[in-house]
Amino acid sequence: MTWCIHLVEDEVNLNQVLTSYLQREGWQVSSFFNGEDARRAIGENPHLWILDIMLPDIDGFQLVKEIKAVSPAVPVIFISARDTDLDRVIGLEMGSDDYLPKPFLPRELVIRAGKLLERFYTKTAIPGAQPLYVYPPYQIDGTRRTVTCNGQRVDLTFKEFEVLLFLVQNQRQAFSRTQILNRVWGEDYFGTDRVVDDLIRRLRKKMPDLRIETIYGYGYRLVRG
Repeated sequence: MTWCIHLVEDEVNLNQVLTSYLQREGWQVSSFFNGEDARRAIGENPHLWILDIMLPDIDGFQLVKEIKAVSPAVPVIFISARDTDLDRVIGLEMGSDDYLPKPFLPRELVIRAGKLLERFYTKTAIPGAQPLYVYPPYQIDGTRRTVTCNGQRVDLTFKEFEVLLFLVQNQRQAFSRTQILNRVWGEDYFGTDRVVDDLIRRLRKKMPDLRIETIYGYGYRLVRG
């Protein structure tokens, strides 16, 4: 899966180095050099925020408050040259999930970020658990069979959830109506394939930020938003 990372660091050289290291993992990185620019990107709902505490305009503590107001569950890593116990405690109280004092090796940040993303979104530590998929602004929990958007639950029927999960697990792949029918309704289903069209229409209404492309005369494809 391609993780989306928002990095906020005002030191230009360090920002560029960290961005390069994170991108080498195949992750999509948006970098910001001040708090105001990062604030305008809060609605993009990345999988992870990496925040410097000491920024030239808005400090990281204020920024994490605003981030958590929109996306309470999103993980956050604080980085800072102020390696003080107080900063660590304040960061934890405000919702950060890790704290890395400067100077540090860029590879250490990559490792910590990878472990944090795995813990938050794949739940590999729970036997039999299904992954937690993120399609901004939606979080799709395969174990609990729930969908949330900015902390609010999206109510789906059993079949709606099955189709959503199938498309999310196979993003960018095109599927015919028959393939979707066989996967979700089973090969012994004898009804019309237009039931797929009706279900996709309901999904689009309930989850307007899903980018489900119609392939006319064939079927559907979910693309990254």
